[in-house]
Amino acid sequence: MSKKHKYIFVIGGVMSGVGKGIASSSIGKILQAKGFKVNPVKIDPYLNVDAGTMNPTEHGEVFVLDSGLETDQDMGNYERFMNVNLGNADYMTSGSVYKYVIEKERNLGYGGKCVEAIPHITGEIRRRLEEAAKKSLSDISVIEIGGTVGDYQNIMFIEAARVMAIKNPGDVIFILVSYLPVPSSLGEMKTKPTQNSIRMLNSYGVQPNFILCRSPRSIDQKRKEKIAISCSVPTEHVISAPDIESIYDVPLNFEKEKLGNILLKSLNLSPKTRVDGLREWKKFVQKNKASKEELNIAVVGKYFDTGDFVLSDAYLSVIEAVKFSSFWNTRKPKLTWFNSKDFENGKADVSVLGNFDGVIVPGGFGQSGIEGIIMAIKYVRESKIPYLGLCYGMQLMVIEYARNVLGIKDANTSEIDPNAKNLVIDIMPEQKKKLENNDYGGSMRLGSYPAILLKGTIAYRAYGKKEIHERHRHRYEVNPEFHTRFIDGGLVFSGISPDKRLMEIAELPTNVHPFFLGTQFHPEFKARPLNPHPLFSAFVESMIEYRKKMHRVAVRTAELLIEGSV
Repeated sequence: MSKKHKYIFVIGGVMSGVGKGIASSSIGKILQAKGFKVNPVKIDPYLNVDAGTMNPTEHGEVFVLDSGLETDQDMGNYERFMNVNLGNADYMTSGSVYKYVIEKERNLGYGGKCVEAIPHITGEIRRRLEEAAKKSLSDISVIEIGGTVGDYQNIMFIEAARVMAIKNPGDVIFILVSYLPVPSSLGEMKTKPTQNSIRMLNSYGVQPNFILCRSPRSIDQKRKEKIAISCSVPTEHVISAPDIESIYDVPLNFEKEKLGNILLKSLNLSPKTRVDGLREWKKFVQKNKASKEELNIAVVGKYFDTGDFVLSDAYLSVIEAVKFSSFWNTRKPKLTWFNSKDFENGKADVSVLGNFDGVIVPGGFGQSGIEGIIMAIKYVRESKIPYLGLCYGMQLMVIEYARNVLGIKDANTSEIDPNAKNLVIDIMPEQKKKLENNDYGGSMRLGSYPAILLKGTIAYRAYGKKEIHERHRHRYEVNPEFHTRFIDGGLVFSGISPDKRLMEIAELPTNVHPFFLGTQFHPEFKARPLNPHPLFSAFVESMIEYRKKMHRVAVRTAELLIEGSV
């Protein structure tokens, strides 16, 4: 058995959005289940140095690591599927690679040589992949190359992978995730686009070892054989990957095709364990399927309008965190999206939120739609509907409380009105200089920070411990000048930084409101299928109780009406 490090490159064909991230996550999960330590790596071909300045309505959610690195949302998929905390070495962009090489050249790091894309850019890519493997002490690296075969932007990464395969014969394999369309006018699955994608990949000097066939339905044996012959791969290496109800079924579907063992055989490896490493995963999937009773949850946000469709990818981790906690409570979450701008302009009335079991206000930036969110928060607070505010959702919750409970009518955040008299939310002093210099990238409080919890609170009961560590992504904080005023006015800061300077969790006592809680951090980034986040679970449990209470009230009201009519 070879003990050399192994590399699996996952590349996309035919079209984008084909599911490379879920495929890579599932492959990593399967190999973990067979006893191997796996480090997933995401390569983004963008010239952005990181994902921090990307618009969420165009690129999707920005996922933050413990280190504070702002990354692509696929890093979240890797962490959730594989239950790992990833590091900076596990993510790279074209921008980060080129920036490093150029800075090294400026510092004479290449000894006066002529610096070129090949070998210096491709060499830096290989160095980073090898460094990621060493830092993680893993057996196998699963590396997703963003984009699609034929994209100009990812040629350097494919070239680097090709060289790695030459330098490490038998230790590098390539997987193409390709789409097989079924035109409605024909009703027949077509393989030609996949064949053409593989020919394009061949032109780069790379031959895929496996082909994952994404399609609306399972690929039949006849087409497997056709692809195998035309694309020079064994038939058993053509894997069916049909559309399914849940992404969490993907590892189990791949294992039905024996993908894990075939991959190991191709890498000259044998399973390290005979224990069913997917046992707990299967329990989670069964919980998912068994959850029938719905929880109706309203999500009020500002990144829902991009053209004529809702881009839920902007809040991907929030959605998944809600799912995990709901499934383990045998409930099925039904999310309804409300664009907060509709509350502002009168297209929708906030009273519609009274039809829901709970309301979430996720993170965001900027002024648009803010007054609509504050209107929604006021309604759910007064109506005692369970509320969970995340980052901006906590800041706006604090502003709403200041305006409508403490009587500070002009309470605001410096993000919206820096000249306002009562800035209950203000920017951190250490970040002001960066913003004055228009240095927006990396100007936020990013990554994992500790917080101390106050006993007897919702937060303390949820976590069951005094100190927590959560991931942040924000520039603004509750202004220390108003801390005492809020506390005296009934708002409880149940999570506070160790130096007592920063308010991390705000909530109302349960004798005032059943669940009215906001976090300055992003708990969704640490929610996992097999380890749901305690605050999301507490929120789900409060919605279940609220639903039961509303049912009892409805029943009693009906009884009184009947008694009155009699």
